[in-house]
Amino acid sequence: MTLHFSSLRSLLLFGLCACLSLQVGRSAPQNSEQTPTKTPAPIVHFTDVAAKVGLTASVVFGGEKTKKYIIETTGTGVAIFDYDNDGWPDIFIVNGTKLEGFPNGKAPTSHVYHNNHDGTFTDVTEKAGLTHTGWGQGVCVGDYDNDGFEDLYVTYYGKNILYHNNGNGTFTDVSEKAGVAGNGKMWGTGCAFVDYDRDGKLDLMVANYVDYDSATALAPGERPSCMWKGVPVMCGPRGLPGAKNILYHNLGNGTFEDVTKKAKIDQTNGHYAFSVSTLDYDDDGWPDIFVACDSTASILYHNNHDGTFTDVAVISGAAFNDDGREQAGMGSTVGDYDGDGRPDIFKTNFSDDTSTLLHNNGDGTFDDKTFPAGFGLNTQYLGWGTMFLDVDNDGWPDLLLVNGHVYPEVDSQHLGSSFLEPKILYHNNGNGTFTDISASAGPAITALSSARGLAVGDLWNDGRMSAVINNMNAPPMLLVNDMRNGNHWIAFRTIGTFKSDTKDVKEIKEVKEMKEVKEMKEKANGETSAISFASNRDGIGAKITVKAGDRLLVDEVRSGSSFDSNSDIRVHFGLGSAATIEWVQVRWPSGLVEHFENLAVDSIRTLKEGSGIRSEKK
Repeated sequence: MTLHFSSLRSLLLFGLCACLSLQVGRSAPQNSEQTPTKTPAPIVHFTDVAAKVGLTASVVFGGEKTKKYIIETTGTGVAIFDYDNDGWPDIFIVNGTKLEGFPNGKAPTSHVYHNNHDGTFTDVTEKAGLTHTGWGQGVCVGDYDNDGFEDLYVTYYGKNILYHNNGNGTFTDVSEKAGVAGNGKMWGTGCAFVDYDRDGKLDLMVANYVDYDSATALAPGERPSCMWKGVPVMCGPRGLPGAKNILYHNLGNGTFEDVTKKAKIDQTNGHYAFSVSTLDYDDDGWPDIFVACDSTASILYHNNHDGTFTDVAVISGAAFNDDGREQAGMGSTVGDYDGDGRPDIFKTNFSDDTSTLLHNNGDGTFDDKTFPAGFGLNTQYLGWGTMFLDVDNDGWPDLLLVNGHVYPEVDSQHLGSSFLEPKILYHNNGNGTFTDISASAGPAITALSSARGLAVGDLWNDGRMSAVINNMNAPPMLLVNDMRNGNHWIAFRTIGTFKSDTKDVKEIKEVKEMKEVKEMKEKANGETSAISFASNRDGIGAKITVKAGDRLLVDEVRSGSSFDSNSDIRVHFGLGSAATIEWVQVRWPSGLVEHFENLAVDSIRTLKEGSGIRSEKK
């Protein structure tokens, strides 16, 4: 989290972007003889209903007036997931602690809130068994054992926790038994469940921030790197050793193997990694992994189809911004913002810098479209969680960013920023540009906080996307859109039909065309009964394409993203005025491609692998 200054070229582009933004998103100045332009009607109106609906427990994280060490600054993530399979998304809030600790029995815990189906939530943390305390960081969701219930992985400074969902409203800590707790010396941040080898079992990617030891941590001002704008502040991450990311392979028996070295994840060194976003950026059917990194280049792990990855961030154009600078990346999100059918990447960064929009060119490369898209103006904020979401269901994904500074001293020392900052909501204009509509989007957007984690989802199954935000040393926020419009929508829950120990000869014959089957047979020493042919239960990694009118809408099922958070795993599409859809295509992680037809709009549909019209395998 270190300040970077833009080059002269960026300043020139900034000026150009300001002019373009005035033309694209705001009314031009009027002379005295002209009739004033009417203010556009609000598109959305977000209100914070957290306290009203039952999300009342504060997030505790380090000092409130000063942050002596970097461990106090990162904050925590949030997850929206349906832990009890009742069809209504619930909420999990990661919590932290303080340097001085707490008396026995008084330490803060994370919180899980059950959705009551009536617009309220109930805190069921103790009943669920999720009362662990410590320096909580991130969270990701996935059904790692394919039993039909979503499990939780929570990262910490210290040992991480894998909570197995018991299917009865309770969770069990299986971290040590599963082999994913870590050594207790790592600083876990972002994570994501991903079936990187397409064997039908969810693996686990874990990002780590810095190699930090509180016993030897330097106090503010002890080094030049512990100064910011002439004021002593907490030290880091620059000057601290980086930490390696970890990849765990799911062995299918409730345990995982650390394959970091085998998969060549460890060949990318010297990074301060935060958020993890999965995407198939080259559309080859194999999931790749993007990692936003603080004060260092971003990472893009390309899946080599053989259990290994190659970091291609530099050669693909995803490592640096358009000036060739590394940035202080925090959160990341993936979406097809321009409707060309390819997943693009958006990343939040430190203050005195822009966020970054990476456009997917479809040839394995990305272009920085930050300024042309209209993201060059809000440089005063320090961004964290961010998500693509269609707030008005017009068929074009918008962007929500949450912000908050890391130095409380910015207020007392008048350093040109504020510790508490508003959110930013960008509306997608449908032509490759965005307009900042924050001022007219409701009091929840303009409200000030030091925000960190962000997750989005359709909490009440009515097609209107909501957002849950973690705030530093304050209660969370739950942003609800009060405004309705006539646009249509559709959402999908995917269910992969994972199969193991099959002896169905006909089924085996059907999948022989897939090249990975041969490899799996060889690994299984010819024992076809041990081969798995279908997708993970969540369908994580599935590519969904919707044909509505003259549009093709594309997204993927994913775990993780934002800032160390996990959004509603159901995939939501706004449809605009389209009252019908022609078809939906799903390319499952197994390689099976199916079409689904006669699906009603304005509803949440369940798509089960094997129940559609089979097209091809890839």
